[in-house]
Amino acid sequence: MLHGSKLASLVKENIEVQAYLDRDLSEAQMIRLKKTLVQKKFVALKNNEPQVEFVSKEEGAKRFIAETGEDFTTFLGDNPLRDMMVLKINAEQADNASLAQIKKELEDISGVYEVTYAESLIDSINRNLKKVSIVLLGFALILLLSAVLLINNTIKLAMFSQRFLIRSMQLVGATGTFIQRPFLNRATWHGLTAGIIAILLLMIVLQYATIEVPELEMLQDPVQIGILMAVILVLGCIIGFIAAYRAVKKYMSLSLDELY
Repeated sequence: MLHGSKLASLVKENIEVQAYLDRDLSEAQMIRLKKTLVQKKFVALKNNEPQVEFVSKEEGAKRFIAETGEDFTTFLGDNPLRDMMVLKINAEQADNASLAQIKKELEDISGVYEVTYAESLIDSINRNLKKVSIVLLGFALILLLSAVLLINNTIKLAMFSQRFLIRSMQLVGATGTFIQRPFLNRATWHGLTAGIIAILLLMIVLQYATIEVPELEMLQDPVQIGILMAVILVLGCIIGFIAAYRAVKKYMSLSLDELY
């Protein structure tokens, strides 16, 4: 879950749109065309630089030959490819509906002959990312529910062992707030301790995962991890407090016979 959104964003930001150019464009026309493209809001930025690359037809031929191992120029006798601009698109717009609109917008620009992108690949990426997100979310919810039930039941058992002490405090005239305070403080502290232990385990798992798969390091977002750790601590305290509050209130309202 920690790396899921970052991975999805990286995958989408590497989706490319190829804008093939009219033949015999002058250098000045190409410069103007590139300036027009880099100003488009849908173009992804890397280090504040628009991700627009000019690929000449000669460079395109070299890349094709390197990828396929086939030199088509030997039997065609000429290079039929066109110069092109390769654009990387913002992750938020890396879906077929947005890309269709982007394609139409690019093809209306003077000097652009044709615009293509891997439509079937993008469909597949979006479907798979959605499936993975649902599975990871379900797994995270199961783990969260298990943690809540475990903390809740542990504190309830601790309160059960103190039920006679609670009754004794009631008999000597202690107020509800006075009786609840030490139990709530202790439960909150236990929840905080559980949160700290969970964070330490999380750090160990992240460190081990990074050692085993070094590529994961580029997916880690320190801000996101910090927020997650803060949420774990707060949740631990809240769950402990609520569980203790409910248990103490329950035992304070029981009759002597019910306590046994």
